[in-house]
Amino acid sequence: MGILEGKRILVAGVTMDSSIGFAVARVAQEQGATVVVSNFGRALSITKRIVGRLPQPAPVIELDVTDESHLERLPDVLREHVDGLDGVVHSIAYGNPETLLGGKFLDGPWSDVAQAVQVSAYSLKSLTTACLPLMGEGGSVVGMTFDATVAWPAYDWMGVAKAGLESTSRYLARDLGPRGIRVNLVSAGPLKTLAAKAIPGFEDLESSWKDRAPLGWDESDHGPTARGVVALLSDFFPATTGEIVHVDGGFHAMGL
Repeated sequence: MGILEGKRILVAGVTMDSSIGFAVARVAQEQGATVVVSNFGRALSITKRIVGRLPQPAPVIELDVTDESHLERLPDVLREHVDGLDGVVHSIAYGNPETLLGGKFLDGPWSDVAQAVQVSAYSLKSLTTACLPLMGEGGSVVGMTFDATVAWPAYDWMGVAKAGLESTSRYLARDLGPRGIRVNLVSAGPLKTLAAKAIPGFEDLESSWKDRAPLGWDESDHGPTARGVVALLSDFFPATTGEIVHVDGGFHAMGL
């Protein structure tokens, strides 16, 4: 038996098989979970093909976390596939690379910044509250961050959005703790994903990570990050909430 045996998990934000969400869905299934995957728009057709590479079939639902109508009908859509939820994975982020990344911090327009904050941070609250009718005591929400305690080269306004995500997770942990629902984040090192390719200069960050992480770091291996997420979805962290678990080879703990 796996550590997610019998659990029902929504993984929001899967596009390619290089997505962190895809790796989480795969490991969750390997650990016994029933998994539902979401995406939206033009990427939805890609996701429906990609889930065929998972160990088990997984339904794909359309969900735009910035669309109130999608959020309102989410419980009914999910009930077509599962009778409840034990876990939610938020693997969603977006910032316009033309205006917000690659050294454009001083010039980033508010309209694009607002979109990045809504998609990358506020949506953790939106997604979680939309799923609450299906969740009960013992539920777990896990989101993905990139250490927002420092300023990174090229990351610019996405770093600010991630700081908002990290704060949002703490307030959700505060408000949902009395219901027995945990909210945590995994802070992963740089990984080769579709989103990472859109960040100018991200390759330099990847190369420096290998030198400074005491455990080393393989940016092409999503497995350690996925296992960290799955561990937080399981019952092995029953008294942990509002936490940020670093899966980064130890990079975050090192000085120069």
